[in-house]
Amino acid sequence: MDLGISGRWAVVCAASQGLGKGCAIALAKEGVNLVINSRRHAAIDAVAEELRGLNAAIEVRPVAGDIGDPATREAVLSAPPQADILINNNGGPPPGDFRDWSREDWITALDANMLAPIALIQACVDAMAARGFGRIVNITSAAVKAPIDVLGLSNGARSGLTGFVAGVARQARLAGHNVTINNLLPGSFDTQRLRGGIDKAAGKSGRSHEEIAQARLDAIPAGRFGTPEEFGEVCAFLCSQQAGYLTGQNLLLDGGAYPGTF
Repeated sequence: MDLGISGRWAVVCAASQGLGKGCAIALAKEGVNLVINSRRHAAIDAVAEELRGLNAAIEVRPVAGDIGDPATREAVLSAPPQADILINNNGGPPPGDFRDWSREDWITALDANMLAPIALIQACVDAMAARGFGRIVNITSAAVKAPIDVLGLSNGARSGLTGFVAGVARQARLAGHNVTINNLLPGSFDTQRLRGGIDKAAGKSGRSHEEIAQARLDAIPAGRFGTPEEFGEVCAFLCSQQAGYLTGQNLLLDGGAYPGTF
């Protein structure tokens, strides 16, 4: 299927690895020009070269820096001639016991996983509407749908973003001008973050990495972890011309792990 987005410009945050990189790869294959961001200069430059190798017809502009920093956001948004597509993504806050979290911990989580995406949305949507095309996808977490007790910082910040999007996406001056905003909620995907989490759990429990991984797989009806590549392909469809009637939604990609009806 031709997604109808070849030649457009996308901004993809936190794209040096994992799900963000998966999204960038899928968009590159569709002929989308890219501005990719990551905190690490060497890593994001390497990914830029990889993406150019996938599709010589596209332009790829890497911008290093913390997307939570207003100066980095300005640099990212200034890099393309226009932002037709925005993929909001950032690393999640650490797990822990809510009794131990200070106000500063909460502000850090909110800045990274709620306020920074909102600032980028705010900066992009009106110009998208004026051009008659815009696609915004926020990578949040399956924990928005099924909260995990030790991820309270993430649960709170990402749920706040979810509530914000639910209202903004339905504004007629956006949805009525072919601008969509949706959230992608990943479950367990085979990323460095997942593997690191399994290693930490194994170290604390005294069980092997393989035992912890198998226990998590047993809770997934699909019987496997997702791949960043398939996550990126779903994201690319949400950015397509065909997805113009889909907005304000939370799409859960978890291999069937969530047991609810709604």
